[in-house]
Amino acid sequence: MIYHVKHLKLVFEALRRNQLFIWRKKCDFATSTIEYMGHIVSSTGVAADDKKIQAMLHWPRHNSVRALRSFLGLTGYYRSFVMRYEIMAKPLTQLLKTGAFIWDREADNPFDKLK
Repeated sequence: MIYHVKHLKLVFEALRRNQLFIWRKKCDFATSTIEYMGHIVSSTGVAADDKKIQAMLHWPRHNSVRALRSFLGLTGYYRSFVMRYEIMAKPLTQLLKTGAFIWDREADNPFDKLK
């Protein structure tokens, strides 16, 4: 904690010298975890945000290309946490081709795996 305060002082001094300002309500100090761009960053590493995971788990079956794109966009953002993501998502990305969107039982399996 002492080092954290020292580092904060150095940062604030550098900001002041360069006439830069922070927006206090957008800052968190002395916390053990922080949410950043859909990830939770802590001393143990980076993890996916639980709220986003819950959104994926409760995602409904798709009835349009637009809905499928949204789902693949969300899951793709977290692809670094999913081993062989590209292989699992390939059957769904094939449905995005023009005129190829027909949701059937073959699409359920990769959809459930990604969830």
